[in-house]
Amino acid sequence: MKHPFKACLLIPVYNHELPLPGIVERLAAYNLPCILVDDGSGATCAEVIDSLAARYPWVESLRLTHNRGKGGAVKAGILRAESLGYSHAVQIDADGQHDLNDLAQFLAAAAAHPQAVVLGQPIFDASIPRLRYYARYLTQIWVIINTLSLQIRDAMCGYRVYPVATCAELIRNTALEERMAFDVEILVRLHWQQVPMLSIPTRVAYPQDGISHFRGLEDNLRISATHARLFFGMLARLPKLLARHRS
Repeated sequence: MKHPFKACLLIPVYNHELPLPGIVERLAAYNLPCILVDDGSGATCAEVIDSLAARYPWVESLRLTHNRGKGGAVKAGILRAESLGYSHAVQIDADGQHDLNDLAQFLAAAAAHPQAVVLGQPIFDASIPRLRYYARYLTQIWVIINTLSLQIRDAMCGYRVYPVATCAELIRNTALEERMAFDVEILVRLHWQQVPMLSIPTRVAYPQDGISHFRGLEDNLRISATHARLFFGMLARLPKLLARHRS
């Protein structure tokens, strides 16, 4: 039986009180329900989230009692989306990096390929910090090694559409990363499960007044540790991964 395509928006929020109202206002045109996951934000941001939920009937606030990190917030949001009966969740970052003009393309691709994860393939402008730009290449090399595939074109862009049921099952059965490395880990593990990946080129900017919660040394160490765990997981799955290329 084919299930209907029923998408929601999912925005993890941690002290993004300045860009968030403008993002939500622009999303109103899409007439989609939106889950704002408050990842233990301070009082000012919490008030902004509450005011948005009160102003827009299609916006729901899901508040975490403490800061879990981006991965923890997205996991909570996906499980909430499942409980509400949504088939797909469009993850959008709350810092204003993503081009919302491309949202219709993401939704169309997900509707046409409901089993797939639809990924943003970033087109960066000059605003991206150089260190972040080159670090992405290192992560991408590890993703290729850990999947033996080029199917995941970019594993770190937070602009993506998740098939909710598939991801919720993985979240319940696997101890996935809670912080920035989550974006990478969930894609590698979904690839291991033979979930298709589609990529949509999209512009990504780093606003000069934007707030980034990427914690240089700590997050890079956690991402490196995640790559290492995934590498050993890949070795255990090596015969099956190689068999895909022979079939």
